[in-house]
Amino acid sequence: MASLKEIKDEEYFPNRVFIKMLTVGTFSLAKTLLTNLGDIRRLRESSPSEERYVRPKRKYEIPKYREGMKYCDSDEKYLRPTLYCNCRAPEIIALANKLGAFKKSDYEFAESAFEFAKRNLILEILPMDDVSDTLRRGTGTCLHINSVFAALCRAAGIKARYRLFAAVESQSMYEEIYDSMMRRWYDALGYFSLEGEIEVYIDGKWLPAHAGPTPERQAAMGVPITKFGESSMGLWFKPIPGTMFVTESLPYGIGMITKALMLLAPKTVERINVNILKQIEKGRKILEKMGEENYDREARRKYRMMTPKITLERRKELIFDEG
Repeated sequence: MASLKEIKDEEYFPNRVFIKMLTVGTFSLAKTLLTNLGDIRRLRESSPSEERYVRPKRKYEIPKYREGMKYCDSDEKYLRPTLYCNCRAPEIIALANKLGAFKKSDYEFAESAFEFAKRNLILEILPMDDVSDTLRRGTGTCLHINSVFAALCRAAGIKARYRLFAAVESQSMYEEIYDSMMRRWYDALGYFSLEGEIEVYIDGKWLPAHAGPTPERQAAMGVPITKFGESSMGLWFKPIPGTMFVTESLPYGIGMITKALMLLAPKTVERINVNILKQIEKGRKILEKMGEENYDREARRKYRMMTPKITLERRKELIFDEG
């Protein structure tokens, strides 16, 4: 168990910005549920006609860990294990070695780790757990997936940190993924709780990366297929002013809202997960028809991010102060 000093040094304690996001998000979810009590029973139960979520089969084999595999054992900031990001888990070390840790340049390895996480890990809404669990399962939220990418980089001796923020979602996410319950929550709050991407330190610069969406999901959303070194911001997320912060670790309390949603409205979560798989299939057909390179070229030429018509100006009390 981490000591109090380690908890403080490694930034497990929620900061002021995160506490405010968590408080506002929890209050908004509670209000949405309480003002829609008639829907709670429906949200908690499945009708015989509704499609059930079946977790897809893992797309890869986890390489076997062997004693003596090289890994970074530094206690330096951004290189050490943190909450949900155990970069010294055997599965992470074995995979990092398979991907070329300490053989490729830092940039080449980080790009390989990014592509692995982006193309192999499937989005699924579920509670936070460690990167080793995510690898064994093959699915997780954006924070799960990005944590795997960060852990692989840290295992290879490349500094990695989180850039977290509250985000306005793209219109396609709102329309294609969320059910009526989630839309009402979004409409009340103006954004969803917490998003983020990873920054890795290479050749004196922090480079951004968001490994969460597969190419298929991005094709279904009509957005460019992002590469290592490209930020998610402005493509399928717009950060809420004043909510962004950089941290070594995901903070305590990070999974509270997801746990509450799964407890109070499990069918909503299942519908989201079903819709994610439908979105992946839609995008797969697009890429099969166009080819990934042609699709990406066209998307970059035409794409302009659209957001749901839920304007922040209508809820100025939810905009956070800068600083």
